[in-house]
Amino acid sequence: MKQILQDARTGEIAVAEVPAPQLLPGCVLVRVASSVVSAGTERASSEFASKNLLQKAKARPDLVRDVLAKIRRDGIGSTWNAVRSRLDQPLVLGYSSAGTVVAVGEGVTDVLVGERVACAGAGYANHAEFACIPRLLMAKIDSLDVSFDEAAFATLGAVALHGVRTAEAKLGDTVAVIGLGLLGQLTSQILRAAGCRVIGFDLNSKRAALALQLGADAACDNAETFRNLCRERTGGRGADAVLITAETASSEPVNLAGAVARERAIVCAVGTVGMEIQRRVFFEKELDFRISRSYGPGRYDSAFEQKGHDYPIGYVRWTETRNMEAFLDLLAEAKIDVRPIITHRIPVENALAAYGLINGETSESALGVLITYPQANLAPARRVDISSETRVAAAGTIRLGVIGAGAFATSTLLPAIKTIGGVELAGVCTATGARARHAAEKFGFRYCATDDNEIVRDETINTVLIATRHSLHAPQVMAALVAGKHVFCEKPLCLTEDELSDIVRAGGQTARLVMVGFNRRFAQLAARLKAFFAEVQEPLLMHYRVNAGFLKADHWTQDPAEGGRILGEVCHFVDFLAYIAGAWPVRVQTHALANGGLYSDDNLTIQLEFANGSQGTITYAANGDKGYSKERVEVFGGGAVGVLEDFRELELSRGGRKQAERSRLKQDKGHRAEWETFVKALREGGPSPITFEEIIAVSLATLRALASRRLGEPMAVDTNSFLAAARSLENRPQGSQPA
Repeated sequence: MKQILQDARTGEIAVAEVPAPQLLPGCVLVRVASSVVSAGTERASSEFASKNLLQKAKARPDLVRDVLAKIRRDGIGSTWNAVRSRLDQPLVLGYSSAGTVVAVGEGVTDVLVGERVACAGAGYANHAEFACIPRLLMAKIDSLDVSFDEAAFATLGAVALHGVRTAEAKLGDTVAVIGLGLLGQLTSQILRAAGCRVIGFDLNSKRAALALQLGADAACDNAETFRNLCRERTGGRGADAVLITAETASSEPVNLAGAVARERAIVCAVGTVGMEIQRRVFFEKELDFRISRSYGPGRYDSAFEQKGHDYPIGYVRWTETRNMEAFLDLLAEAKIDVRPIITHRIPVENALAAYGLINGETSESALGVLITYPQANLAPARRVDISSETRVAAAGTIRLGVIGAGAFATSTLLPAIKTIGGVELAGVCTATGARARHAAEKFGFRYCATDDNEIVRDETINTVLIATRHSLHAPQVMAALVAGKHVFCEKPLCLTEDELSDIVRAGGQTARLVMVGFNRRFAQLAARLKAFFAEVQEPLLMHYRVNAGFLKADHWTQDPAEGGRILGEVCHFVDFLAYIAGAWPVRVQTHALANGGLYSDDNLTIQLEFANGSQGTITYAANGDKGYSKERVEVFGGGAVGVLEDFRELELSRGGRKQAERSRLKQDKGHRAEWETFVKALREGGPSPITFEEIIAVSLATLRALASRRLGEPMAVDTNSFLAAARSLENRPQGSQPA
């Protein structure tokens, strides 16, 4: 399918051929007919993307502070790689569209294939031929009198509706609207439909004239005339409410709003404008200044938008979904007319012309610019071949398929793999076509896809890298093993003991290697630390302090369905201590800090006992300063001390003599080395760099650490018994139950 993408580094717009998106649970797959180019939002995005690094830094000083802190902690080399990777990702454009449902995902029961819908959401309702839309980010087009072109404005209409509701405009009020672009024109018509008198202002005289044509009581293109109109039309009192629907860095609109408002009126900013408010005017009139947040309640709430948890109508009457539905009703009842607003309809293959219009590259006037898409009844293609070249691989070549190409995979894993000879990158799969195409072109994969089966069923692929969301790891590991592939799974391996048991059985039924991305044990400084204690004949005492940093409760890693931070990250540190100790964990206990509501039970300590008597403590803190060093390991034993700081500094001390080593430019957390050893094992037919049993031991200990936090008691970790119990079911007839 064709999709419009923007280069985050240069701002360049391109129409790319990408695989259709994966249909996710709780979503519907839509064949898009029309999408609206939001001139203000997309022009601002284009302008920011086209800035050089210095200009970007001046525009976002908050991000500059984060970058400087990362340089101090991780080194300039690691930081530069992270920044470059972030800027390298393509930006998907668009957030308001309409089309026809072609497939319905698991859990959606009230939408049928063939129904017409309006779609919303940046990252979802993109400028693309197909879109995967969460259920609560779409509304059905019930009336045949509403065309796709009209319904494509539903998201913008919901923004305008929420602004009107936020301003508390009521029947009989006189409302001023500053800015008569797309949003302003829709706002004016909604106000008229609600029984308000509307006075509009825009510096563009054609837009002021259009507002009059569409029912505004008065409109002009001069600020002084606007002030006079607001005074004359209200008997000198001023507007009952003012909605600012302009898009400008200037603060003039907000101060003009204060000037034309009556005493104790509501001024509501709907568009993005400067906020240097002249206090005197707002103080003397005791004005109520508000900011309208996008489409309405539910926006930016992942539980609502992504998981489909609707708000009860008795408590939240107008969610973003219901605002979209209300706007479609207004269209059907002919109370709003968007047809005069549409100035251009441009086929997707010519989409560059649309951005030339909104960016002012031509003298042609534009307001409502629609991207249109072909409506041929063809199945969405889930794979796009990048290269038709037939490659003859040398004996022992690793043919790699990748499932999941997010920020970590593209910034860390794939660059490391590219430097290792003998690895052929065959296919890459992600849920979204744009990211799949980008990864394929950047790293040289033969094809990209949005269907896992393209990788799993590809007989030319002998090894699969899994780097998806944590909840997907176990089923994808199982599918790859069943298909006879070697598996490298980014941590964690799984999220439950039942999944771990299933993987044990699958691993016992194949000779394929299973590797988990416990990279830290492969770092050069980690190897030196372990070697330093190799001759110690007594148990070690170890402490791993992690200054993890605060994450909001709605961050995806905090989601229990994704395992939370213990399963998702603490498994790294359990593995590292097991590596240094040279023994499996046998007992674990977790103590969480009392939670006052700010944190997500992610301030905790974990005590580990190992089979050789060594003990380790993991201190995991979300309540520290993110600018401070993140990881510090201290090891004591046999009269020696070893301290590893952020995988950049190592200090070893024995008998009063110290030796130190420091990497000034970047961290080495072992990502390349882990792949070198994994590839070597595949080529030479040796065991996995981390034995399968040790991977199970670490995974089981981490799962028990989570259980200990929940139950408040220590948990035994008997890996041998767990392995025996799981393997005892390997040959059980299908459908039989254990005694």
